[in-house]
Amino acid sequence: MAHIPVPPSLSRQNFGSLSVQLSSPLTSGPLQPIEGVNVTIKGISPTGESTTLAELTSNSVGQTEDVVLEAPPVDLSLDQSNTQLPYATYRVETSSPNFVDAVVDGTQVFANTRSIQPIALEPTLNSSSSRSRRRPSSMSRQLFTDIVIGPSTLYGDYPEKIPEAPIKPITPGSGFIVLDRVIVPEFIIVHAGTPNDDSAPNYTVPFTDYISNVASSEIYPTWPTETIRANIIAIVSFTLNRVYTEWYRNQGKSFTITNSTAYDHAFFYGRNLFDSIVEITAEVFDVYIKRPDVTQPLLSQYCDGQKSSCPNWMTQWGSKSLGDQGYSAEEILRYFYGNITLDTAPQVEGNPESYPGSPLTIGSSGSAVRTIQTQLNRISNNYPLIEKVAVNGQYDEDTANSVKTFQQIFNLTPDGIVGKSTWYEISRIYVAVTKLAELG
Repeated sequence: MAHIPVPPSLSRQNFGSLSVQLSSPLTSGPLQPIEGVNVTIKGISPTGESTTLAELTSNSVGQTEDVVLEAPPVDLSLDQSNTQLPYATYRVETSSPNFVDAVVDGTQVFANTRSIQPIALEPTLNSSSSRSRRRPSSMSRQLFTDIVIGPSTLYGDYPEKIPEAPIKPITPGSGFIVLDRVIVPEFIIVHAGTPNDDSAPNYTVPFTDYISNVASSEIYPTWPTETIRANIIAIVSFTLNRVYTEWYRNQGKSFTITNSTAYDHAFFYGRNLFDSIVEITAEVFDVYIKRPDVTQPLLSQYCDGQKSSCPNWMTQWGSKSLGDQGYSAEEILRYFYGNITLDTAPQVEGNPESYPGSPLTIGSSGSAVRTIQTQLNRISNNYPLIEKVAVNGQYDEDTANSVKTFQQIFNLTPDGIVGKSTWYEISRIYVAVTKLAELG
């Protein structure tokens, strides 16, 4: 996890950090990092007056340096009885002659936590970037608007979840169309409204980005690691149930899931993410909850456990308490959902090859190492900080160093080891940049 460079005379408990990541999509999928975008971070007073706190420029991989920012004491996000806002909010503005200016209001920063603010920019009509790109589709153009990030569901006022059967009936003539096995999709189509609000836009989002977005919206990144892991697995399982049962498509809808907390989970297009959540999502994005002898992922519903109660569901604050007591993620989930097991989806869409089953590190050799070396070399065309390596099937120091650079860019622990999370992230980015080249 990234180090937060807090001045030695100040308490880390009152500071977090923020990095901004700039990219431009050809379509709703692949992203191209943008270098040389000017980024301004501002504090906003209760009266609406703004103060410039930092002026930055994105580097060759579209990132700004981390900026240390004030945040409320970390204890506020750990206390269920607290009624104060446990995080600070900031405004992020961009400017560039080649891209339409953007504004993000409400970027959240917690104490002792690194926030990551992604921003997708639209090329200006007169820029060389615009002339060399396909025009975005009508759906994609909806994405290039100023962003307002709503409050965390633990703090804000949101509708309570409408209870549903945790296992959907799959019987002849029921009208449900299900997949023959559990599949992690490459993308999720999120409807930004209630299911019957036809005026709300749809957003096509990479699956892992969707899970990180929901978790960043619904839990606090300062919570115990096993609590965060349990909540992310619950979000994954719920989402995979929607995918597996084709829940909304069987109602004639054109989306996978909504951002209404009455029906699904909170999701804010363009919101900032937290490094602790991104890292754990990369580890467990394909892990889901199931009942014995039932293939279908559990529709793992939950509530906060403070503003609302939900017997037989997980409560978020209750999961935090169990994490404090040393419970593992699986133990937390069993405590609330009873007789369950955790399973791994047998297929991840959009990935050329599945994870080989054991980490790759210095001394490893074989076809899996050759795959990683080939993919890293292709990715380096778009992310030149990643040095190219010899494609020889030998995991040497050069390969480990390129992996470390990749991990730093994509917010993974930079240990130079290709575990499951790094394998699938390299694969995902490889597919994205390959598509990018085909579209260009």
